[in-house]
Amino acid sequence: MRVISTKPGILVLMAMLTVPATGTLAQQESPNNPSIIVNGEMVPDMSAMTPGPEIKGVITARTRDKMKVTTADGTSTVVFINETTKIKAGGGLFGGKGNQTASALLNGLPVTVKTMQAGPVLLASQVVYKNSDQKVANMIRNGTAQGFAEQTAATNALRSRVADIDNYNVKGTTNVYFDTGKWQLSEKAKADLCSAASQADGMNNSLLLVIGYTDSVGDEDYNQTLSEKRAGKVINYLQQACHWKPYRVMTPTGMAESDPAASNDTEEGRAQNRRVAVNILVSKSVDGL
Repeated sequence: MRVISTKPGILVLMAMLTVPATGTLAQQESPNNPSIIVNGEMVPDMSAMTPGPEIKGVITARTRDKMKVTTADGTSTVVFINETTKIKAGGGLFGGKGNQTASALLNGLPVTVKTMQAGPVLLASQVVYKNSDQKVANMIRNGTAQGFAEQTAATNALRSRVADIDNYNVKGTTNVYFDTGKWQLSEKAKADLCSAASQADGMNNSLLLVIGYTDSVGDEDYNQTLSEKRAGKVINYLQQACHWKPYRVMTPTGMAESDPAASNDTEEGRAQNRRVAVNILVSKSVDGL
């Protein structure tokens, strides 16, 4: 495990996260995360669509008519939502609820999506989620996670978007490393991630910011996708195996080959750059509470 108290690259990224994303889609309404762009094609005539794949994963970005679903292996898929999409909540003492509105589909919500397909375009025909998962995702959005109920004021500060990087302390950073072109976790990486989660859990009011990186091998688009898959893989492992609560994770991001930890001119340097950084953050307003 590698622990660092401060890191300029993290501050640069956090500053970037405070600036609204640009581009056609980013200018549309984005109720959950305005700094994440969900790319996708225009939805075709439904009469031309055939049954598509079923996708199980977590919503990692949303706009009005699209959502990005990231699966356990780090793969992200953009799926359209329209008035024909059936959205259902399941679980609980009396079973599932009837059709819900698209406003229930929040970042961080685990979902099972049935799709219709036309070429590369997917339209959600049905989205199913658990009531308990939606409750947690709603806590994230509202900043009232019950896990911090005894510190309501601190919780509100915790869950606010990073508006000013000077308001956060970086308490530590753990890097896990990957083989060239891969996003699978090694046994050492898995152990280091749970160790980092345990370290963060010992700090009151802590959040995790997960950032994926690559070396300089490959083109820009390939490395961007690869860095996002690595970050998504780490997030899923932290939540599923290390039992880190979803509402204590900031939206993961990929930075491709930006902010290298070492020179890309040598194999040793490139190996250090194929990494995901797990940063422990605590708001200065509640640090020490």
